[in-house]
Amino acid sequence: MRLRTVLATVTAGLAAATCLSAAGPADAVQRDNACSSSVSIDRFSDALDKTTYDGTFVGNLSALAINGDGSLAALSDRSALFDLDARTLAPRSVVPLADENGAALDSEGLVVDGDGTRLITSETEPSIRRYSRDGKILDRLPVPDALRVAPAGRAQSNGTFEGLTLLPGGHTLLASMEYALAGDTAGIVRFQTWQRTYDGHFRLGPQYAYRTDSGLGVPEIQATPDGRLLVLERGFTAGVGNTIRLYIADPRHATNTSHIENLTGQSGVRLIKKTLLADIADCPALGATAEQPQPNPLLDNIEGMVITGRSGGRLRVLLVSDDNQNAVQTTRFYYLRVRV
Repeated sequence: MRLRTVLATVTAGLAAATCLSAAGPADAVQRDNACSSSVSIDRFSDALDKTTYDGTFVGNLSALAINGDGSLAALSDRSALFDLDARTLAPRSVVPLADENGAALDSEGLVVDGDGTRLITSETEPSIRRYSRDGKILDRLPVPDALRVAPAGRAQSNGTFEGLTLLPGGHTLLASMEYALAGDTAGIVRFQTWQRTYDGHFRLGPQYAYRTDSGLGVPEIQATPDGRLLVLERGFTAGVGNTIRLYIADPRHATNTSHIENLTGQSGVRLIKKTLLADIADCPALGATAEQPQPNPLLDNIEGMVITGRSGGRLRVLLVSDDNQNAVQTTRFYYLRVRV
């Protein structure tokens, strides 16, 4: 597709998405609630927690994206893609997803491309497929052998492509591994890119390395308008709860690690530089409650993130938690303002 089409669609989507900042009557709302000097939280919403739509459980949400009309796309890791009303979060449609053999996906990452098709990761192999709006498979992207789940590759099960984002301009797609490969130092995860070809397909591009905080993984990434990345880091400790941190990261001067078999701290490898924006545990609780121990009752298993627009020089960022269809976890949306 032509670049001008991609840019026009993305721009229109971001403009329309500013309506996501509007509060619903059932939401907790406060202003200027600082989590740090860079991040504040406007409100949260549990409106979709333990609900169903058209016979499908509305939960297990692992990724968010903005549709061209400004509505919200929400991906369930149980092979369902929801279209949500931007203001109320009410589901408007649901599309089932499957692989080429009709089997369910462990769907984790989501990008709505400029032509309205959806690029969706599955952690199982891992894979990235392009789907039509009605859930038909249109394409499948190549994946480096090393990133495949063992024994085909060196990735661990349930630790592959969690995050997916399209960089400004629409030419570069980037996926984040959640955890390190076997043979790499623990905490060093690989970010793989693809470059768009003249016919709209994607070919493998450079790969970069990112170091997480001790014991944490990467559940989501989002490209900022200047080409940097918002990176979520997440962990869970039984009896304590979740750790959720938001970073700004810059891959533009990092080393291409595509041809480095083992990342073990060798000299000459420049990791993606990162700067902490906020520990979400430091946000005000806003009256939230938790069904299990948490450092802050606002916290849950946050897994999805999307930039919905700009306001007052800050990015508006929407997060969502994956409740795993579990009684002690919550499907919760978090409305942040982020200065990068």
